[in-house]
Amino acid sequence: MRTVLLDAGPVAHLATGDCSKPLTGSMMSSDSLVDSSNLGFVIENGIFTKIAQTEEIESEYGRKDSISLHGRAIVPGLIDAHTHLLWGGDRSDEMRLRQQGKSYQDIAQLGGGINYTVEETRNLSVNDLFKKGKSRLSYSLRNGTTALETKSGYGLDTESELKLLEVANQLKSDSDMDLSLTWLGAHNAPPEIDINTYVDQILSEQLPAVIEQGIAKSADVFCEEGWFTLEHTERICKEAISKNMEIRLHVDEFSDGDGLALAAELGAKTADHALHSSDQNREYANKAGTMQGFLPGTPYVHGSNFWPPIQDCIDNDYAWSLASDFNPNCQSLSLPMVGSIVTHRMNIDPLAALVAVTRNPASALIRDDGLAHGVIAEGASANLNILRGTKIEGWCQTPGDSPFGTTICNGKFYNHE
Repeated sequence: MRTVLLDAGPVAHLATGDCSKPLTGSMMSSDSLVDSSNLGFVIENGIFTKIAQTEEIESEYGRKDSISLHGRAIVPGLIDAHTHLLWGGDRSDEMRLRQQGKSYQDIAQLGGGINYTVEETRNLSVNDLFKKGKSRLSYSLRNGTTALETKSGYGLDTESELKLLEVANQLKSDSDMDLSLTWLGAHNAPPEIDINTYVDQILSEQLPAVIEQGIAKSADVFCEEGWFTLEHTERICKEAISKNMEIRLHVDEFSDGDGLALAAELGAKTADHALHSSDQNREYANKAGTMQGFLPGTPYVHGSNFWPPIQDCIDNDYAWSLASDFNPNCQSLSLPMVGSIVTHRMNIDPLAALVAVTRNPASALIRDDGLAHGVIAEGASANLNILRGTKIEGWCQTPGDSPFGTTICNGKFYNHE
């Protein structure tokens, strides 16, 4: 099946240099990432097969059966590389507790937090979880996301964790979006046992069962003071690595616990949150090829003004990305909203922010078929967003509303207007 698009406005193709590698520093804001020469596109079987000026494509394919983009701006399909898609329950009441001065740890001790969600999630059927996941993916797609990583982690026993991964796999088969699955059994200790016993259980029972199931591509651990220690994290990750799983870690969200350094040592694809990591460990991670994944939606919903050190990463040429961190406390799957936070509150260039939700996470989230994504280039997967307006910068300037009129996901059209 062939689709021909003509008359594009500015196109943020982001395909400068080696598209398999992230962009850093000033290159994330380079004019070379945008083409304003009235491009057209030929899409066949979900792949960009030709990108050239409209006149050239029109002369070859004609205009009669083509689609005019009417000068609208074009950006790649967005990539949300850190989500907790599947869970049940409602923790909205925790807002008032935070306003009363309760910390994340305090709320957990009061019966809220992860363990509350675990209990609610365990009680949901496979069908209930699937319906929730499908609805959430639909919202994500309306906001321009065409690829997404989703973690388990709200089961915290072998049966429940396997169930969450199975539902995620069903969603992957059902959706046009490209889903990558991560096991996060080491998200918290379940309420019925202490954390040291749970780590032993993970290593002897849960992780072997996850590996045998063969669904999860990556393993993750919540490496944080009061949760899983560096030693716990290293034991779990080394066992996962020995079974050919990739590593993606939660680190240094509440304090600098050297989690980023451990992520670098382990060769983790990403180290996410990394809010309090030291400058030395950021440099170490960058040299090791570990992406710092920033999740500004989390401090935003927690009422914090302590933002990720994005400008420092730009100044030091460190690789970084952005993601939604969708979870029971951060209930947004809108990457344009994430872009709004970093541009409106942190003065980050909109084009650099766009790179951080497209090309950069794509370099650490490889598709099963090996096709390039997060860029607009010949031979790459045909994922793009058609903005409602004519300026690239509009992708992140409509908080509370999607800036996209149409999303093309693996060659399939989704009209949002």
